[in-house]
Amino acid sequence: MSRSVRVPSSSSSGVESATLHAAQARAAALFRAIEEKRLVRAGETEESVSRAIFELAAADFGVEKYWHRRVIRSGPHTRLLFRELPPDRTIEEDDIVSLDLGIVFGELEADFGRTYVLGSHPEKLRLTNDLAVIFRECQEHYASTPGITGRELFAYVGDASKKRGWTFGGLHAGHLIGAFPFSREERDHARNRIRPDNEWRMDAPGPNGETRHWILEVHLLDPTGAFGGFYEELLCAPRVDVGGSS
Repeated sequence: MSRSVRVPSSSSSGVESATLHAAQARAAALFRAIEEKRLVRAGETEESVSRAIFELAAADFGVEKYWHRRVIRSGPHTRLLFRELPPDRTIEEDDIVSLDLGIVFGELEADFGRTYVLGSHPEKLRLTNDLAVIFRECQEHYASTPGITGRELFAYVGDASKKRGWTFGGLHAGHLIGAFPFSREERDHARNRIRPDNEWRMDAPGPNGETRHWILEVHLLDPTGAFGGFYEELLCAPRVDVGGSS
């Protein structure tokens, strides 16, 4: 049975959805700049790409802090969990590379992740395409299922991944997002993550009646064990106002 009581949390207190989407739009612009400047390319190491992104974000976007370390993963490293710390690796031709950036704009977190394929490997390209497809499918399911719990959405993400021939590779499928800084203890509590032991309704309000906002993470693994991919952004789609005077 889902838990419908208000849940104590400080992570998204008093933050408007439009404000979070504005921060996410800046993160998306940073990722476009990364692509345009070809910072992710063969011959670079994961660490050198991380440094280049740090410099670009500071110089062109005014980014001074991150809520978590910049995670640049390539090849077999793309299968690893966030908490794992592999040795630095040189990006190869025809590689797959995932970026996970916990950028802080002002006092708002914009958690954003994407995966890139450098060559034409068909299964890597399929996985990269499926990341976005699965994300949108899960986003639509969340929007159409009032009262869904973290456990239920986690199961749905796993099933959606399996239907497309992939394994879901995360211990959770997302977390609360909002003002920075926040309590790490609160961040890691089951009620604030999309994971199997979260029996709370995700649409339950915070302690002061405020709406809580979520990040959805999709981490797919190739069944052969060779590579994976990552995609994340806000779970709720931005509201589009329709109509008005002409």
